[in-house]
Amino acid sequence: MTEYRRILLDGTAVEVVREGDLLRAGDGRTVTTEQAVHLPPVVPTKVIAVHLNYRSRVEEFGTRLPAAPTYFQKPLSALNAHGGAVVRPEGCKWLNYEGEIAIVIGRTTRNIAPKEAGDYIAGYTVANDYGLHDFRDTDAGSMLRVKGSDTLCPLGPGIVDDWDFRGKTLRTLVNGEVKQEASTDEMQWDMHYLVADIARTITLNPGDVLLSGTPAFSRTVYPGDVVEVEVEGLGRLRNHIVAGPIPVRTDVGAQPSESEEVLSTAQGGDWEFRGVRPHRADRPER
Repeated sequence: MTEYRRILLDGTAVEVVREGDLLRAGDGRTVTTEQAVHLPPVVPTKVIAVHLNYRSRVEEFGTRLPAAPTYFQKPLSALNAHGGAVVRPEGCKWLNYEGEIAIVIGRTTRNIAPKEAGDYIAGYTVANDYGLHDFRDTDAGSMLRVKGSDTLCPLGPGIVDDWDFRGKTLRTLVNGEVKQEASTDEMQWDMHYLVADIARTITLNPGDVLLSGTPAFSRTVYPGDVVEVEVEGLGRLRNHIVAGPIPVRTDVGAQPSESEEVLSTAQGGDWEFRGVRPHRADRPER
């Protein structure tokens, strides 16, 4: 397997290959993985995400999977990178992590069978499909602001080719503590199925990204938290949460809300609404 990254090297976006703790550019320049300023490892034309896929997530919500997967799209302005800051806008409270695996398309893909899909995949990377649930009441159908606000789609650190997605462990850690842990064998629809399903009617271009779902225990994070998503064989994506300095405007559009649906989704699908905010007693709002 080879891991490719995109970094900012002497002011220019450069593709590099990982060699242990070094990243090597095509012209021979090197930088350590810790010193490198990472960029999203791919430049897609679209980012498509599946709603529900992991068995534990479905059980957590107390629901059933649909007969076939359903999807939403994240705008490219949401892209972020390894080491980047994830911004919680001023006036919002319910920002949740969702550790995921991202599929990266390598060839123009249209109307293929699932058994062919592997030939069209360039590789895989780690993703965190953050959700700003303050807007769930108004964007539940499209998920546009919930999942598409700026910085809410970190990818990286790199793309790994020739990686077998079967039986791999995904973990999400907050401040070093494991919060999500699951095997990819929990997925109802595997990577090849998802690619073939989307490509029935939508042409996938080289670099396009498909997010394959998250397991149970997506929870709220706060400014100052460090969130890491680790996938066996793909590496660890690290980001930190910051508070945005500019409030969400109040003179246009729907405003952030705290309905039962917002709180239940942010704190766990089976959380019983009792008319109080489910803040941890030892965790003041920040």
